[in-house]
Amino acid sequence: WGQDKKIVIAEKANIDRSGAVAQGLYAINCYMGTRFNENNPEDHVRYARIDLMGMVREDLLFDMARHVDSTVHQFEQWGLPLMRDPKTGAYQREGRWQIMIHGESYKPIVADAAKKSADKVFNRICVTHLLMDDKKENRIAGAVGFNVRTGNYHVFKSKTVIVAAGGASNIFKPRSVGEGAGRVWYAPWSSGSAYGLLIGAGAKMTQMENRIVLARFKDGYGPVGAYFLHLKTYTQNGMGEEYESKWWPSLQEIVGKEYLDPV
Repeated sequence: WGQDKKIVIAEKANIDRSGAVAQGLYAINCYMGTRFNENNPEDHVRYARIDLMGMVREDLLFDMARHVDSTVHQFEQWGLPLMRDPKTGAYQREGRWQIMIHGESYKPIVADAAKKSADKVFNRICVTHLLMDDKKENRIAGAVGFNVRTGNYHVFKSKTVIVAAGGASNIFKPRSVGEGAGRVWYAPWSSGSAYGLLIGAGAKMTQMENRIVLARFKDGYGPVGAYFLHLKTYTQNGMGEEYESKWWPSLQEIVGKEYLDPV
């Protein structure tokens, strides 16, 4: 893709260690496993529809799900070590959708592939606004930003802009604001650029209204998957009860059984 195009990357930090996976990752959180007869795209659409109680664009979900496996296979071709089940040869699972990786060098591996594909990479450029075409309605024309080290201003002219900026962390303060705010699971430097750039340009934010609020507990700041999928833990309420299973009947009444049943 894009072999006959001029591709320019503007990166807010340094591309080798930037973004949410800058410090590495121990799992890839979405892999169908179609080649191993594990899941199909339809299965993931059903799962997401249940998880978000029906508030989904199923066509977009299906399109993502049918492409994600080939992306993971590319990662392996580029040199990312993926753990495999010694008995079946399939990728080692953590949960139904997650596969285990040796991911300390995840970002440098992906960055190396990006640098080989791009004509030019501008590091330390904080893009602040997208530019619209004066002559063609609803058409993007480029982006502007500044170098966070020197302050130099950059103007990028383009026919297409792909925004791969981060989400928004720390919107809600934890109770332990002094210590907990600095030990969040998701990248603390995700400042909402993916929202701010697109909304400012008038883009339709399809499915971007969804947000995730992850419950945390005393002395635990790791990702949910590590606790509940890998370590097989569960949560208790103040009376020592495993409460999630009790919610199931009432949740069916609230949102409708058709949005919750996995079959």
